Amino acid sequence: MVTLTPHQGPTSGGNSVVITGTNFTGATRVAFGTKSASFTVDSATQITATAPSGNSAVQVVVTTPGGTTAPVYYYYILPPLKSSLSQTSGPLSGATTTLTGANLVTTTGVSFGSDPAAGFTVVNDTTVNVTAPTVTTPATVPVSITTQGGSTNGLTFRFVGAPTVTSMTPTSGPDYGGTSSVITGTNLSDVIDISYGPEQAAFQIVDDTTIVSYSPTGTGTVTVTVTSVGGSDSSRSFTFVAEPG
Repeated sequence: MVTLTPHQGPTSGGNSVVITGTNFTGATRVAFGTKSASFTVDSATQITATAPSGNSAVQVVVTTPGGTTAPVYYYYILPPLKSSLSQTSGPLSGATTTLTGANLVTTTGVSFGSDPAAGFTVVNDTTVNVTAPTVTTPATVPVSITTQGGSTNGLTFRFVGAPTVTSMTPTSGPDYGGTSSVITGTNLSDVIDISYGPEQAAFQIVDDTTIVSYSPTGTGTVTVTVTSVGGSDSSRSFTFVAEPG
């Protein structure tokens, strides 16, 4: 019985296929369908062939002075196609996204720049759930996916650093709201929410180090939480001062 390892590969060909069987000494031809493959006879029981280009499924036959082997099938896999990422940005650690496209069922790897994904799960031929690797600095990197049919890139993912707040001025104001406070720190250009306790606040991003926030209505002293896709900072508080009378 003849076996192929692997028994599938890209339509472009070029991958090594180990053919295992018997009586291979003196083999004169290895055919993938109608195409001849280059090959090396490793031993009487093994041949290493280079798959030619092709498509769909073809029969592989080895010809020797003693005859030909029974055909076994080799399957050509279409290259992967990517269409989108459900999330195109996330924190430096633990980011997740879903990659959609086509011909993804044989996925063997996903990379973010030069770093392999921390993990991935093939859902079906059009969907792969991916956990991004942990990185140390914010960056925008290409996302590539590799399958038995080849590899492709063309999408990008942005790793966003968590916001850090170094100062907030002022930190108190009237309970009816509207106090303008200047928040300074780092990684502030990606902020998507500022909350004073349970209440969301209006805010304006000046640049990556400065935000102007406007207090909502409230009572007492509450935690101010600054949030982006990269994380959050809750190191500051704001005190609502009741009107006299």
